[in-house]
Amino acid sequence: MLLQEKAKARKQSGTFLIEGKREIEIAMKGGYTMEMILFLPELISENEAQKLSKSTELIEISKEVYQKLAYRDTTEGILAVAKTKSLQLSDLKLSKSPLILVAEAPEKPGNIGALLRTADAANLDAVIIANPKSDLYNPNIVRSSVGCLFTNQIATGTTTEIIAFLKERQINIYCATLQNSTSYHTQDYTNPTALVVGTEATGLTQEWRDAATQNIIIPMQGEIDSMNVSVAAAILIFEAKRQRGF
Repeated sequence: MLLQEKAKARKQSGTFLIEGKREIEIAMKGGYTMEMILFLPELISENEAQKLSKSTELIEISKEVYQKLAYRDTTEGILAVAKTKSLQLSDLKLSKSPLILVAEAPEKPGNIGALLRTADAANLDAVIIANPKSDLYNPNIVRSSVGCLFTNQIATGTTTEIIAFLKERQINIYCATLQNSTSYHTQDYTNPTALVVGTEATGLTQEWRDAATQNIIIPMQGEIDSMNVSVAAAILIFEAKRQRGF
């Protein structure tokens, strides 16, 4: 129960809950270690759960326990306790000309999930979260990413640490911001590239804008001056992918 509700409990134990057969399979494929698999026999047979668990401990639970643990209404009767990963910048394995998404202080689990889904669709080298506001193993993020939390290389760090990491590796920094910006489609993203997005409410901090190789903007032709962060990120990412020949 605490693993679902408390970031502190997840951090202290180094574990978190994954709900659903597909998500568990994706997490295992992504190199996550399962400590135990919990199943509700009314919804999934022991035989089926056993196929998923391989050498992992399998525990039958009651309907009452399952209802307390399960987050989704439509669910399959299976959960796993998995080990978290370190999310250190130094653990990232990048290609020769990486394409990276950096999101500064995203707050809404739905936005983080959508960013991770886009990153998976574009097969980015990595997603880096600067100054994270929420624990990435929060069940809402696990759920909204539909397993893409496990398919992407992810790291977290402070804005200062991430800028230093990118500059050390000579990765160009393109910051999506209203200030001192040029239209996003005029830039060359075929070299090592980090695309940086901020929150809709406050945008990127000055530190990012100062560190940018170039500040970029998506031309807006309506009444408002910003769009959903995950939509903006998708536009930038797929322009970079188009330039790289997909």
